[in-house]
Amino acid sequence: MIRPSYLQSGDKVALVSPAGIVAAAQLQHAEEVLRSWGLEPVRGRHALAQFGYFAGTDAERAEDLQGALDSEEIRAIFCTRGGYGCLRIVEKLDYSTFQGNPKWLIGFSDITVLHTKLTSLGIESLHGPMPKSFEKTTGEAMEQLRRFLFGEVTSYRVPPHPLNREGTVRSDLTGGNLSLLHCIRSSVIEYRQKGAILFIEDVGENLYAIDRMMLSFKLTGRLDDLQGLIVGGFSDMCAGNFGKTAEEIIREAVDEYDYPLCFGFPAGHIPGNYPLILGSSIELSIEQEGCEITFF
Repeated sequence: MIRPSYLQSGDKVALVSPAGIVAAAQLQHAEEVLRSWGLEPVRGRHALAQFGYFAGTDAERAEDLQGALDSEEIRAIFCTRGGYGCLRIVEKLDYSTFQGNPKWLIGFSDITVLHTKLTSLGIESLHGPMPKSFEKTTGEAMEQLRRFLFGEVTSYRVPPHPLNREGTVRSDLTGGNLSLLHCIRSSVIEYRQKGAILFIEDVGENLYAIDRMMLSFKLTGRLDDLQGLIVGGFSDMCAGNFGKTAEEIIREAVDEYDYPLCFGFPAGHIPGNYPLILGSSIELSIEQEGCEITFF
């Protein structure tokens, strides 16, 4: 995998809206944060556009993202928010210039579509907070985002969880939002490498939908060939009378396998949304004392 160059003070970074609508105040706050990091934010022409549910038409959103991908001056691309929309434009983009001059793409949720596309192209990207969520993200998680972008990549220590399974493995980290991963399964942009470590998170889903997606992955062999599984935040679940938590559903789905399992990792639709380098080679080590993730 190719890792984009780390940022330096004075670098220009793009703010584009490839999916849902972002508020002007949220974008302004994010620009202030980025300037405090020594960066020069550059708004996409249609960053605040609106077209129905989306931040502009498909053509407008694709135009902004294409421009950021191709620009020699832009050193990172912050997707302003998730929602829905990336699937409508991901295959309308030309990645040839970007492949010769890769840069960090940052986001989560619906941005999973773009992360998966870049992973399939052999380019690492950053699963982490977006401008819409900057204000609600903890100071510690925001500082980690800054450190990762500027090359201060550290390992993570996560407290033990009763659903964990011990073991140590090293492989490429893939994944993102479970619903989106399920949506793009068997598509032209799905990352199909066997033996990866999978990270999953989700928000606002019915628990039966979590069960259905996990069983679908299992029945199609998607869970068979993993080296490990990292489970992030599953927040605001719609419980009903299902009788199990999202974490218990996931643990049951992978119970027959023997690879290490890390539950409770602080990433996803939660205030403590810590960054993860998707596509990166990592070591996942899980012991009784907790879980450690080391990036290489």
